[in-house]
Amino acid sequence: MKEYELTVLIHPDLEADLDKPLDKVKGIVKDAGGEIIREDNWGKKKLAYRINNQDFAVYVYFDVKLPSDAPLKISNTLNITDEVLRYLLVTVDVKGRMLLAEDKKRARRSDDSETETSENKEK
Repeated sequence: MKEYELTVLIHPDLEADLDKPLDKVKGIVKDAGGEIIREDNWGKKKLAYRINNQDFAVYVYFDVKLPSDAPLKISNTLNITDEVLRYLLVTVDVKGRMLLAEDKKRARRSDDSETETSENKEK
């Protein structure tokens, strides 16, 4: 199974009861044989342009693992789902993720060394 990133824009009127549309999206992924690794709700944001007469949408991001035939099934289903304004399903760039992880480690190390240096100066 390959790793994918799925970003879904959910209709803003459903923000009050977001569990139902999210359960529907999760069900679509699981019915296609996929597995949800991580879910991140980015909240309600203004759209760059109007979609279905809407200026806002609730953004939800998923890391998923899918078999090879699942992306087409998921795309076909999300295209006709009323709760979803738009979606983006892309494969994960493994090299890019590794570089981001290394950058975060370097940033943490430099923050730690700056903290130690400032503590030594105070003594």
